[in-house]
Amino acid sequence: MSFSPDEVERYARHLVLREVGGPGQQRLKAASVLIVGAGGLGAPAALYLAAAGVGRLGLADADAVSLSNLQRQILYGESDVDKPKVMVAAARLGQINGNVVLEPIEAMVGAANAMSLIGGYDLVLDGTDDFSTRFAVNAACVALGKTLVSGAIGRWTGQVGVFAGRPCYRCLVPEMPPDAETCAAVGVIGALAGVIGAIMALEAVKVIVGAGETLSGRLMIYDALAGETRTVRIGADPACEVCALTSASEGSQGK
Repeated sequence: MSFSPDEVERYARHLVLREVGGPGQQRLKAASVLIVGAGGLGAPAALYLAAAGVGRLGLADADAVSLSNLQRQILYGESDVDKPKVMVAAARLGQINGNVVLEPIEAMVGAANAMSLIGGYDLVLDGTDDFSTRFAVNAACVALGKTLVSGAIGRWTGQVGVFAGRPCYRCLVPEMPPDAETCAAVGVIGALAGVIGAIMALEAVKVIVGAGETLSGRLMIYDALAGETRTVRIGADPACEVCALTSASEGSQGK
């Protein structure tokens, strides 16, 4: 896979990085990434992945832009209010990097369609604040053997984890919390979305190019008020109803 002179200039700062270089940039160009949720986290993640040169970028969201989004979803402007997020996002991202194939998917992702949507991509980012969506995306990623980069924010705190096989997201969150909070209910500081969304994009790039150590099997928690970050390990739940069953099935097939 070759690069045009314009691409060489565009990605010059990547090409001189030992951990990326030509081979890594080629892997980015060949990669396909699905972003579930084009909101507070998906928007900044999409901006950086498009700029990085990911070859094919899918954006799945059924929502329209609202005025309350503009406090943190910097991909959109006032003239975009009431327009479908994924259509606006695809148009804006195409202006940033015309080399990226953009696939707007104006639909909710759930148990009924997660497998079919995710199956066409190499890597998945989930930045939604709906646990049923998170669970459906996680289950499909485990079943299809796709790596999942998951992010969440609320108030002044954010987190990012990478899940590749075991442990999976359901090992971290086995059941839907009875008092699950959303940004609409508890609020969120706008710039936090940019911080966590950018880290999600960074982890995705690391996964694609094979650079450094990803957050696989770990959860990074950022406390913006305290200015502190900590990382904790996630243990595989032997009773996990998603990845434990998959692991057992694979083990029996190998015998």
